[in-house]
Amino acid sequence: MSTIRTPKVSERVAPKPADPQPEKKKRGEDDDGPDFRTLLHAWLESHRASMADSLRRLGKQPIGSFFTCLVMAVALSMPMGLSLLLKNVEQLGGSWQRAAQISLYLKLDAGSRDGEALRDEIKGMPGVADAQFVSREQALEEFQQQSGLGEALRELPDNPLPGVVVVTPTEVDKPALDALRQRLSELPRVEVAQLDLVWVERLAAILKLGDRFVFGLAVMLISALLLVIGNTIRLHIENRRVEIEVIKLVGGTDAYVRRPFLYMGALYGLGAGLLAWGILAFGLNWLNDAVVGLSGLYGSDFALGGVPASDGLSLLIGAVLLGYIGAWIAVARHLNELAPR
Repeated sequence: MSTIRTPKVSERVAPKPADPQPEKKKRGEDDDGPDFRTLLHAWLESHRASMADSLRRLGKQPIGSFFTCLVMAVALSMPMGLSLLLKNVEQLGGSWQRAAQISLYLKLDAGSRDGEALRDEIKGMPGVADAQFVSREQALEEFQQQSGLGEALRELPDNPLPGVVVVTPTEVDKPALDALRQRLSELPRVEVAQLDLVWVERLAAILKLGDRFVFGLAVMLISALLLVIGNTIRLHIENRRVEIEVIKLVGGTDAYVRRPFLYMGALYGLGAGLLAWGILAFGLNWLNDAVVGLSGLYGSDFALGGVPASDGLSLLIGAVLLGYIGAWIAVARHLNELAPR
């Protein structure tokens, strides 16, 4: 009869072998969190989701979004359009330089060779863009055609008109023009150096007034634009108040809450910039027909230029920045009110 062996007491109470302990990480293998690529991907994904959410919400209200962009586009296109018109007006009837030409009337004993030599000398002087010589014979012929006294002038025994050197300066500035006229009047064979500074001052004053008017109008309309975008973003914030409070309850940061509204403001600005560009292009093209007809009556081929690509891109970038800034101001003002109650 077999017997069953009873374990000894020492065997019954002997400790079981300990569970294997996890190996300690070697020095330098500590977990420092996610790497840069993972963080960058998460950041990009967060911004993509915010932009997609903003686009989706704007798409749910297409009519309201369009009219908001249209109001902003009108506010942007008015000062930009006036600025483009001023640039075109500066080219009407010639450049600034033609309006400020200096006429050098030579002495009566100065011949054509003296006038041509003086013209060549003046062309090399600083501050001079061009110089042209009009001989006594050419001056008399032009005067006969313009005055209508051709028959009477032919009866004169001698030509009473002197030769003229017409000087075109490089810049239109009263002190510079006055100094240039003084230098030219001291040249040999020059009897009188004439410059119509009154006309230059009037032209400069008109354009300066136009620039100031455009600047003031731009400041007022940009302020109105910021109010429009700020009020629009505020309405979006109020519509999502409960959602925002829940997000902040579960630990959402202010940056996370703010991001969709900033993208929404930038998208409003982008739409407004594109509309403003289109309004300016259409408006200038529509106005150009009347301008061409009017200038043709005065024997001029003046025409309005379109919207330069550089100005259009500047308008587009500025509109996006204004939308972004307006949204930032609105969110920053109401962010404290978004705390959960």
